[in-house]
Amino acid sequence: MNLADLIERNAAFTPDKAALRFGADAWSYAFLAGRIAGLARAMKAQLGVRRGDRVAVLAQNRPDYLALLYACARLGAMLVPLNWRLTVPEQVFILRDAGVKAVFVAAGFEAVATALPEALPQAGIVGLDAPDFADLLRAGGGDSREPHIDETAPLLIVYTSGTTGRPKGAVLTQQALFVNGVMSQHMHAMTSDDHVLTVLPFFHVGGLNVQTTPALHHGATVTIHPRFTPDDTLAAIARDRPSLVVLVPATMQAVQSHPLWEVTDLTSLRAVTTGSSVVPQPLIDAFTVRGVPVLQIYGATETAPIAIYTRLGGDLARPGSTGLPGLLCDARIVDPAGADVAPGASGEILVRGPNVLVEYWGNAAATAEALREGWYWTGDIATRDADGYFTVLDRKRNVVKSGGENVYPAEIERVLHEHPAVLEAAVIGVPDPHWQEAPVAFIVLRPGAAAGADELRAHAAMHLARFKLPRDIVIVGDLPRNALGKVQHFRLRAMWLDGTIR
Repeated sequence: MNLADLIERNAAFTPDKAALRFGADAWSYAFLAGRIAGLARAMKAQLGVRRGDRVAVLAQNRPDYLALLYACARLGAMLVPLNWRLTVPEQVFILRDAGVKAVFVAAGFEAVATALPEALPQAGIVGLDAPDFADLLRAGGGDSREPHIDETAPLLIVYTSGTTGRPKGAVLTQQALFVNGVMSQHMHAMTSDDHVLTVLPFFHVGGLNVQTTPALHHGATVTIHPRFTPDDTLAAIARDRPSLVVLVPATMQAVQSHPLWEVTDLTSLRAVTTGSSVVPQPLIDAFTVRGVPVLQIYGATETAPIAIYTRLGGDLARPGSTGLPGLLCDARIVDPAGADVAPGASGEILVRGPNVLVEYWGNAAATAEALREGWYWTGDIATRDADGYFTVLDRKRNVVKSGGENVYPAEIERVLHEHPAVLEAAVIGVPDPHWQEAPVAFIVLRPGAAAGADELRAHAAMHLARFKLPRDIVIVGDLPRNALGKVQHFRLRAMWLDGTIR
């Protein structure tokens, strides 16, 4: 079997049930299965897509995005989701690096579409909103499958954010997405009765795989938003009554800061799932005080992404904890030599399992560095308590080496977030002539709030050892972020070093 067979089986059981909702449109499981087969047939007959070929898509969230994913699964091809926030040169680098056979481009991305014929002269280019897409579907003929495609076939090449240089394409198999779906079901107690609201982008494994594809595998219903806005998210929760949603910290903050937050009925939600970065406790508390459990997940593009999580109905009373290793993968915390550390000690998280990437596309050196003896070295630092629960501290590259001590910016950020005037906080390490490095904090204040550096430093001093206190605290209007709302610490560091912000 391949992953597309799950959609066909659900279509056989419940052909008329809504699989996808998008604006005023609703796709039944029967329609979705037919769309997948038709698109696979067309890609094979008209674009020459075969086993191992790469097919890129540049679009905001839409039903055909998912149809493309499962059509690739039928053919043994690989989908390359493109981050629509990237510049044209960044898009072109990814497309050339992946060596794509075909590119599907939605309306609104004409700047990229215009550059493609010259940048990729051998690739087929199809406008998702143009007549050529409808023509492609009508003209497709012949078989919609490639023979002998099973769960071992690569399915996704998802490019990392590129914060440390050129982005790398993490290759995930069909089995990785299947196993990820089983762990999502375990995490959320997901059933075919669930209704998932998806507002995060499909170009990221969080938007695609934490709840969306698992819900389709289990025969549930997914409502898709083209992109996140707090207005639309709160309106959909009130109107459509979803049972599950994924929100990263930045989007949690956005909905909680919205004027309709206090009056929106959240009672349909069985849980909100969050992750992608360390989650400030006040964001969690704002949901739990209204009766909505918050589940935390730790993972990465390279783990599809589910690796460590808290479970609905499980122990959610460990502040800051990201939970236990998933049902079908292993996780460890090790020192630089690869030896397991004692409970309570910090070290790097390693993950092993069928959900882990098989390689970085065309990058043997990066693959060898990340995958060692079957374990994926994540670059994230965490502790594990005596009961096995993980607490993620920070990215290894973010750790500040100050006077021989390791200072974790995320720990300082958590404390600063607890001050009532602080909306957002980000901490970096900067060169220091005496201590080697010293932490510097950048603060975004809540609208109408006032607090100075001295007040914030005094607050931090009540909760942190002296060597962890920020040397400087800078009030800023906003923080640089990537497409999922993660603060880009490397950009803050560059801006500090060149004097842009002080």
